[in-house]
Amino acid sequence: MAGLDFDEAPVAIDDADARQELLLLSPSVLVPRLTHGDVTVWDTLAIAEYLAEIAPDAGLLPADRAARAHCRAVSGEIHSGFYNLRSALPMNLKARHKPFKIFSGARPDVERIHTIWSECLEKYGGPYLFGKLSLADAMYAPVCSRFRTYAVPLEAPLAEYCDTIFDWPLMQEWTEGALAEPDEIIELEVEF
Repeated sequence: MAGLDFDEAPVAIDDADARQELLLLSPSVLVPRLTHGDVTVWDTLAIAEYLAEIAPDAGLLPADRAARAHCRAVSGEIHSGFYNLRSALPMNLKARHKPFKIFSGARPDVERIHTIWSECLEKYGGPYLFGKLSLADAMYAPVCSRFRTYAVPLEAPLAEYCDTIFDWPLMQEWTEGALAEPDEIIELEVEF
């Protein structure tokens, strides 16, 4: 998204040797992890903020200060919250569930996401949350996937927003990569 060259190094976390390597590479044993020169960043939102700093012309954050603060707030909200949504609707690009009864504890999370998206799309004019593609769209892309996997009902313009995210070439690339992965990653589905 920032237009920077990078090398991706997948690591099998269920392999004890790989886990030791992850511990050396990332103090929290969490992925993803970004290494840029002598800088190491292992938190998704921190990685996004770092990339926004080193590639300011990429537009990962809105140019307007108020919109930028709003983008950071909604990105932080998805990054650190919505636990019931994550538990009730685990990430799984390979599955489709119709109909799917959403656990009552997850409904407030779904409603809050509807509110965030509606407010952003109305305020900034779409087709992305802040008008132009931003890190908020990258943070909410997995939610679009969850909503599609579990047939969460969406009305316009929220359905159009998810369609826009699925038409995004980087989302298509990510989806194709995920579909090519082996099915043994069951334990990760609930966490992410």
